[in-house]
Amino acid sequence: MSEYGAWFECVNGCPTRFGLFEIIYRCPSCGDLLDVVHDVGALRRRSAAAWMQLFDERYRRNDFPYGSGVWGKKEWVVPFLDNENIVSTYEGGTNLLWAERYGRVLGVEDLWVKQCGNSHTGSFKDLGMTVLVSVVKQMIAEGQQIDAIACASTGDTSAALANYCAASGIPAVVLLPRDKVSPAQLVQPLANGALVLSLDTDFDGCMALVQEITKERNVYLANSMNSLRIEGQKTVAIELVQQFDWEVPDWVVIPGGNLGNVSALGNGFLMMRDLGLIQKLPRIAVAQAENANPLYRAYLSHFETFEPVQAKKTLASAIQIGNPVSYKRAVRTLQQFDGVVEQASEAELADEAALADRTGMFNDPHTGVALAVLRKLVTRKLIRPKQRVVVISTAHGLKFAEQKAAYHQGQLEGIQSRFANRPVETGADLDAVLGAIKRYADRVKLLES
Repeated sequence: MSEYGAWFECVNGCPTRFGLFEIIYRCPSCGDLLDVVHDVGALRRRSAAAWMQLFDERYRRNDFPYGSGVWGKKEWVVPFLDNENIVSTYEGGTNLLWAERYGRVLGVEDLWVKQCGNSHTGSFKDLGMTVLVSVVKQMIAEGQQIDAIACASTGDTSAALANYCAASGIPAVVLLPRDKVSPAQLVQPLANGALVLSLDTDFDGCMALVQEITKERNVYLANSMNSLRIEGQKTVAIELVQQFDWEVPDWVVIPGGNLGNVSALGNGFLMMRDLGLIQKLPRIAVAQAENANPLYRAYLSHFETFEPVQAKKTLASAIQIGNPVSYKRAVRTLQQFDGVVEQASEAELADEAALADRTGMFNDPHTGVALAVLRKLVTRKLIRPKQRVVVISTAHGLKFAEQKAAYHQGQLEGIQSRFANRPVETGADLDAVLGAIKRYADRVKLLES
């Protein structure tokens, strides 16, 4: 048994604690969400320097499961989980890319992109799903009757759930909004053998239905209202500080949909501060698509009012969410981190992703939202040229190859594709090819200037 403890508590402070192996998603007293809370007093018995040394010694090593970016911080996640029940694909350890050329375009010298999409299923959702599926595997091993794990998804969550369930032998059920998920996202749960239910509704409709399904205790809920997911995702904050040799950036820009990732990163930074690994907190900016912007609207009223919206179609399909489950958590995080919220239009997110791609990235549209918001904050001089900024890239651009091709072919409705790069048809002779190369080189020089 681990010397460290963790349990569920109500986000509103209702006094009852619940075990992490209990099937419970909301506080029975007030109906609100639950947080995972750790025994910080026990964790403080190890010094901050000792924690940093331990995490550095484990990082990306082959000692299972500690080489994982999540399970290398096991004591801070689910400390008493049996290693034999951990389901891991070596998640985490993703590149922190110095976006030097793109930073010069924006006038930000110290700009970095945390490429969470460089993972097994191509998104940051792997980080939370390894925790949730591992906990369920231990629950089953200890005799609990769980027949399947279910989620509502706009694509990435379903891919991660299906993959980790396939690795563990636990059936997966995913509810997807019909015709709102890219082919690359849809094929992942199909390939991993999940039951895929394509529903004639949007994500919010899928979310409402999966909550009804999982009232039956033999079907376990995998969406981010289950705070076991948050525990895995919070390691992004710990890992990026570790990659900076335990220095904290000035700003972190996070795409926001269901808003679980906002509180997840916040929890990671707060835990490091409370245990003495860091002495300051970054500011957090949440980036929303203008077509699905309930948090941004609430921010304009200083969070005095919140109204769900009917999310409109957006290229950033994973954050096309009008009634985010983790709204209250996100507001709490923003208030603790002197946070801001900004939005990006469809043209802004598409053009910004394409412009950044020209500097060596390959962005998904949700990263495009974050980059477009970053530009706005730099223009407003809220983010200053010398500050260190980290943008959280949530998924791999290959999941949206059809969309990116349509951008460059000028086929996205309502978008002019300012940075389109189309194939050049030319004759099969030396002069024609050399002429095309010369025109291309001149165009690149013009863009650089």
